[in-house]
Amino acid sequence: MSRGLLGCTLLAAALSCTCAASSAIAQVPGADQVQAVTLANGMQVIVWPDHDIPNIALFNWVHVGSRNEVPGITGLAHFFEHMMFNGTTTRPQGEFDRVLEANGARNNAFTTNDVTVYQDWLPRAALEAVFEVEADRLRHLAFEPKVIESERGVVHSERRLRIEDSFVGRLQEQVQATAYLAHPYQIPTIGWPSDIASWRIEDLKTFFATNYAPNNCTLVLVGDIEPKSAIALARKYFEPIPAHSPPEPIRTQEPPQEGERRVSIAAEAQTPLLQFAYHALSGSDPRQPALELLTRILTDGDASRLHRVLVEDQKIAISADSYLDRGFDPGLAWFLLTLPAGGDAKQAEVAFDLEIARLRDGGVTAQELARARSQALADFWRGLATIDGKAQALGQYAVLQGGYQRLFEAPRAYESVTADDIRKLAADLLAPGNRTVGVLTAASTAPAQGEGR
Repeated sequence: MSRGLLGCTLLAAALSCTCAASSAIAQVPGADQVQAVTLANGMQVIVWPDHDIPNIALFNWVHVGSRNEVPGITGLAHFFEHMMFNGTTTRPQGEFDRVLEANGARNNAFTTNDVTVYQDWLPRAALEAVFEVEADRLRHLAFEPKVIESERGVVHSERRLRIEDSFVGRLQEQVQATAYLAHPYQIPTIGWPSDIASWRIEDLKTFFATNYAPNNCTLVLVGDIEPKSAIALARKYFEPIPAHSPPEPIRTQEPPQEGERRVSIAAEAQTPLLQFAYHALSGSDPRQPALELLTRILTDGDASRLHRVLVEDQKIAISADSYLDRGFDPGLAWFLLTLPAGGDAKQAEVAFDLEIARLRDGGVTAQELARARSQALADFWRGLATIDGKAQALGQYAVLQGGYQRLFEAPRAYESVTADDIRKLAADLLAPGNRTVGVLTAASTAPAQGEGR
């Protein structure tokens, strides 16, 4: 999310090769131009030249998210997303933004379960100035008590806005915490309220020293730059930062779920919500393309199964959506239903289950597969139409999806998915015992027994 929680021109070419009958697979241009090096201190630097416009996207992927937290310090990964825009021991508060603005650059950041990503977009001429301040905040972040308390208040406010005052966010937090018994993916990215209130400065310093080290970062640069000069600047500004002992690996593996789990919330809501979270795959699992096509067949567009049946035909939902976690460890496949005011959650769940069973038992048609593949490839190529999209995709694949080289193999991966692959994956993952169901319904407004007006 933008400085907070959750915290996505080539389209015509893509569409020309996405029909099922096409034997040619479009190749991602530029694979032979990408250069990657590892600095002496362990920082990985990946550069992808793109000279269409004289701008650069610089993304620093720090390999830390709520996955790396424990009770008592939950929310610290997201908290540092805020802290990193404050002062350092060598520069006053606000100097980072002033330098970027003076050079025509802008910035943002987001945090997930797995990573915290700092984003800069800048003119080519500003690259060295941005390198200098980025290296400074990684090495010399200041821990001023007044700033810490100010940002603590900001995080509290953000939690109220995005979780406590959001029916969708409130239900999703409870579903995720229930879906995991052992793995730290159960921790909300924004943190639990009591932890936000009780972080100590010692907690912050230890967390920063452990995770904000060059050997825990992947620096991605895309745009009007030559790899040789970009790598030289990385060596000048980042290589002098000493490596730290690497963070402890996450050894916990979530045990297999042994039966459906349920969360029910009654709230002053007009529209009931249903959320279904199935244990699924890690980001680097080679079955990810098949899982994406499966979810598109169910929810992507007016012709998708859940939209057609639940929204258009039966009119028991007003929307049916999905999304996938793609992290270091196996995440969740989410399906989200929003019902009309007064909608029947039990009826909607029965209809949802029937469609999931139909896909799980009967598979998908060739037409459905071709349509989902076309959608996936069109979105893929659309995402690579900008340097921002390239930097996001390159970092996502490099850090979370098995290596940046897989980005250039993605079209072929989508094309290789068969209907049988999807049927087998649905049978493996979409079983009732492998899911957590969240239901949010309207709280009763009827007076309690014996209660007067």
